[in-house]
Amino acid sequence: MKVSFAVLFTFSSILAFSQPPKDTAKEEQRTIYLFSGLGADSSIFMNLKLPGYHKVYISWIPALPNESLTQYAGRIKSQITVKNPYIIGLSFGGIVAVEVSRQIKVEKMVLISSVRTKDDLNKMQFFFMRLGLYRIIPGSLIKHTNFLIYSYFGARSTNDKKALTHLMQDTDVSFFRWALKSIALWDNKEVPERTIQIHGTADRVIASRLVHPDYRIKGGGHLMVFNKADTISKIITNYFRD
Repeated sequence: MKVSFAVLFTFSSILAFSQPPKDTAKEEQRTIYLFSGLGADSSIFMNLKLPGYHKVYISWIPALPNESLTQYAGRIKSQITVKNPYIIGLSFGGIVAVEVSRQIKVEKMVLISSVRTKDDLNKMQFFFMRLGLYRIIPGSLIKHTNFLIYSYFGARSTNDKKALTHLMQDTDVSFFRWALKSIALWDNKEVPERTIQIHGTADRVIASRLVHPDYRIKGGGHLMVFNKADTISKIITNYFRD
């Protein structure tokens, strides 16, 4: 049971299908494409303040049987219609964004609570996922929250807990299992260009000690894009304007 919980906790943040808000595009605005975490819809970005940019929220699409992350990125990139886009990728969405950036030219990219290469991921996590233990995790467990999961994701406030509960309840179990399998088989070792990485010092899902981010957010957990959005917004805005 401990193993099942370990596998679940490892990438539970990474979970589901977006419901993109309707932003009206303006030609003079630069467009930012945002990839939410696995299981997270676009509401996870609700506290980000990026004035002057047109935000487009990428919608997760069902994965095909035995589809690799590279192949999946090749299909989902059709939602990007602007040349040289700006991209923000959160958690699993950051991994997909990295794969997309290998197929199209990206002006600038920001990875939040995510990784640049497979080397940033915990080797033990890879081991558990390669064993295929994600297959035996009950769907009800994947969608469940409790004090252990709140702690694991750094959900401390009532708002944090409500947001995490919403994300997990909306998780697509089939997509979740495909994502874990795909991460286990991910082999990217190429650091993406024109990319910065923002990571929290208290992130337990993607261990802070394993990554080498450009910015470390003190006390930031895996939900910091939601509860430390002001700090992250400033970093992103300054980077995109440089």
